[in-house]
Amino acid sequence: MLRELSIRNFAIIEDLTVSFSDGLTVLTGETGAGKSIIIDAVHLLAGGRGNSEFIRHGAKKAELGGLFQIASPAHPVYKKLDDAGIEIEEDTIILRRDLNDTGKSICRVNGKLVPLSVLRDVGASLIDIHGQHENQELMDEKQHIHLLDQFAEDQLAPIQDKYSKQYDEYRALKKELASISIDEQLMAQRIDLYQFQMKELEDANLKLGEEDDLLDERRRLMNFNKIFERSSAAYEAIQGETKGLDWIGNAMDALEDAATIDEQFKEASEAVTTAFYALQDAAYQVKNVLDELEFDPARLNEVEQRLALLQNMKRKYGATVEDILAYYEKIKTELNELLNRDEILQVKERKVLEMEEVLYDFAAELSNVRKVAAHELSEAIMAELRELHMEKAKFIVNFDELSYFDAYGKDQVIFYISTNVGEPPKSLPKIASGGELSRMMLALKTIFSSSNGVTSIIFDEVDTGVSGRVAQAIAEKIAAVSINSQVLCISHLPQVAAMADHHYFIKKEVEHDRTFTSLAEIDTHARIEEVSRMMSGAEITDLTLQHATELLNMANERKKHMRSII
Repeated sequence: MLRELSIRNFAIIEDLTVSFSDGLTVLTGETGAGKSIIIDAVHLLAGGRGNSEFIRHGAKKAELGGLFQIASPAHPVYKKLDDAGIEIEEDTIILRRDLNDTGKSICRVNGKLVPLSVLRDVGASLIDIHGQHENQELMDEKQHIHLLDQFAEDQLAPIQDKYSKQYDEYRALKKELASISIDEQLMAQRIDLYQFQMKELEDANLKLGEEDDLLDERRRLMNFNKIFERSSAAYEAIQGETKGLDWIGNAMDALEDAATIDEQFKEASEAVTTAFYALQDAAYQVKNVLDELEFDPARLNEVEQRLALLQNMKRKYGATVEDILAYYEKIKTELNELLNRDEILQVKERKVLEMEEVLYDFAAELSNVRKVAAHELSEAIMAELRELHMEKAKFIVNFDELSYFDAYGKDQVIFYISTNVGEPPKSLPKIASGGELSRMMLALKTIFSSSNGVTSIIFDEVDTGVSGRVAQAIAEKIAAVSINSQVLCISHLPQVAAMADHHYFIKKEVEHDRTFTSLAEIDTHARIEEVSRMMSGAEITDLTLQHATELLNMANERKKHMRSII
């Protein structure tokens, strides 16, 4: 769960550090005091999109930090951190994000620099932020299958894994098939092109390493005179009459005689002898090369032409000879497929049909599991909706079979609901009101909270627009979610505030022409006053204080009863 949150230079918050406990924590305060800013900070800390506009005026960067404690090694975040090479010490995870005035972010997890994508992935396992805008998930029919699959994840996962592997192979094969299935005119043009290119490449007769050899030969031919002159001079200096080798031979003979008299000359004698024979061998080698040296202007022209051809081939077909030869093999394969298109098409089409049969079986398994789960989800949601005073609501999961395979099978899943007696169920996005959508989402959160592994759930004014017994039902439902998960809730409803295990009051003040937001936990007396203010507005009377006290006492009794049942 989230144990501590620190915020510096973020919007109107200069410096704020707050500790959280388990259960339900409610944050209240006047409109504009900065409650949603705190949620924005948590959203960015969990990897949300941010920009420099969040940075407090006059500051260079905003700094966000969060300390989480996760006791269970089975929690999904442990594997994610292990995959990222991040260690967890004493069950503690520290997220940090600095947002610079350039708009760039620096993200750290347990002190290690990580990309924003890793921070987002880790944050998704720790925090689930639900605001009114999240109801758009229910308004998008394409998202309904994902919500159902989340509910049936344990049963679906093994089948979905097998289906996904087969589906990826199926898509790849379909792509290959589409590349072969081209119109006749385009096919004829491509055949002519490939045949021309292959003939040109075959006539070129390229060989690996040939270019380096040609460059070396050209360099020798272009420097023939210099090579001949310098090698001749070297040979004459070594082997010519009364030249180097003669003098070294004299030295060799003299030192051999000296060594027979005094062994001190033995080592020098051996060195000179070795040098003499080495120079003699070198002279022979130079002489052999000189005898074979012959300037051939025609050969230089051939080399230049060959190098020009290589450059032309590289310009057309690849940066290197290796690339050109690889291209040749590629078009050779494609030309073979085009020339034998009908036969290859038949083979691949049969393979597609075989894969579709396998996919259909997997998709049928997925559909069967989903339909069982859909019945369970419908029952669970209607039970939750009854507690949220939608007693007459009928919720069903409607299935249609797609005419094609997608990444999730062949099911089109749409949530249907009827909120009035006598009205047939219709697509949820078409008939549900804002308050009904909020209660639907809250019902889903209640159902999923005990199994989705997220440690902290944040509700940002999901109770807006409701009152009376519905407000009380929502308050009790949020409190029920907090029994299995830590819940932070921003609310304007006194019923929700009364159910809190921990109540924080947010206020905004102006000092020295600057606005500051502060947050502090309030005690029993201050809670009574705050709940009273929420019930009546700015004016607090003895009667509203009495009603607030009664509401808090009733909430305490209700929480005790709920915990005893769960």
